[in-house]
Amino acid sequence: MSMDPLLARARGLWEELASVPVSFTPTGGVRVVVSAGSRTCPPGWVGVVVLGGSAIVTAPGEDAATRVRDALAGLPARALADARTIRGALPVARVLGPAALSYVSDDRFRPVSLAGLTVEQLPGEHPDLRELENLAGADDADEAGLDEITSPAFVIRERGQVVASAGYRLWPSRTAHVGVLTAPAWRGRSLARAVGSEAVAHALAAGLLPQWRARVPASRRVALALGFREVGAQLSVELA
Repeated sequence: MSMDPLLARARGLWEELASVPVSFTPTGGVRVVVSAGSRTCPPGWVGVVVLGGSAIVTAPGEDAATRVRDALAGLPARALADARTIRGALPVARVLGPAALSYVSDDRFRPVSLAGLTVEQLPGEHPDLRELENLAGADDADEAGLDEITSPAFVIRERGQVVASAGYRLWPSRTAHVGVLTAPAWRGRSLARAVGSEAVAHALAAGLLPQWRARVPASRRVALALGFREVGAQLSVELA
């Protein structure tokens, strides 16, 4: 049976980010490898990526890899997407995530537009985006990563002020990592869907694979509304 093309592209991305030769097992399972330069997690941490029922795990050194292999032996790959499972199996200092990983193709994309609202484009370094980040707060701004986008920023204004924006950063394997940010007072009005839709359409037109990585349910709902499909999760673990 041939693999789902969307899942295959997603796996190819994270295999490249592992920075050492490794691949997801075709029918499930967990592969643990040593990769001091892994880009799936912060330096010195353990990176866990679960996609389509299989997982790859990168460890910063051989000792850490041995500890991880022993601790995770016998666990199903899907269980590794749960931070509680990781904490129960390993001595953990900190965990980042899990974040759901979602992707969309041209034929599944569902564009969203809002009557009476205009979405305009700004360069990613525009000062109005920094004002939006200040309104949203450091945590939400860091999650959205608008200061790192390589695409234009797609924005909605209210009384001249940017209240919602989306864009994407070009990742390896021709992947567009999408980020969306809405000012707190304007959430719940579908603005994230509208600006996110423009960013995703721009990425698809360029032949890129849009990726939506989300930790909070509201962001996951936006992705699903645009036609994204959740195929796995990613988290990072600092061993105690």
